[in-house]
Amino acid sequence: MLDASSLSAIRLTIELSLATTAILLALGTPLAWWLARSRSPLRVPVRALVTLPLVLPPTVLGFYLLVAMGPAGPLGKLTQALGMGTLAFTFTGLLIGSVIYSLPFVVQPIINAFETLGERPLEAAASLRAGPLDAFWHVALPLARPGYVTGAVLGFAHTLGEFGVVLMIGGNIPGQTRTISVQIFDDVESLEYAQAHWLAGGMLAFSFAVLLVLHLLQARSARTVP
Repeated sequence: MLDASSLSAIRLTIELSLATTAILLALGTPLAWWLARSRSPLRVPVRALVTLPLVLPPTVLGFYLLVAMGPAGPLGKLTQALGMGTLAFTFTGLLIGSVIYSLPFVVQPIINAFETLGERPLEAAASLRAGPLDAFWHVALPLARPGYVTGAVLGFAHTLGEFGVVLMIGGNIPGQTRTISVQIFDDVESLEYAQAHWLAGGMLAFSFAVLLVLHLLQARSARTVP
């Protein structure tokens, strides 16, 4: 069975995943809308920046975030000036790193949903005297719901399995920054294979369930499209 350290890591990882997903859905919505609708020359480089974590090694991203949050880094200097200390090796720092690292997994499905939407629903709303904001809330968002579901599920699942970024930024502090992936690594190093099997098996089953649900939702969505 799982010991107290593993249960603590599970609790902290779930809290981190929920917070990361909620922040990304809030911040990612205006960003995805702009990327899907804008004709600005900045659109392409911004989109490349959003998807950068997909190809950037997690340790590279974690290293630069650690430097930025450190005492000599720009973010570290700002937080120290505000009396907050440094964010490295804290849950807040871990949350910032997770938001950046999971950004494309949440934002990209929402962008795709907004791009698939097209102009006709918004033009129809405008013909009924709906303002841009009203059309966005009552037309665009409901029609983009599949993208939000996919983004939320992928963002939550991806944050659960983070290792390189969280280890670089948060280290291995029990109850504060030790996530499931770090706990598995710690168990293997300590030759606690039974505990590692419980956690790794649970992550494997969860990952399979996430992919299965996404495929079922996509198949159902395809059948309902006229």
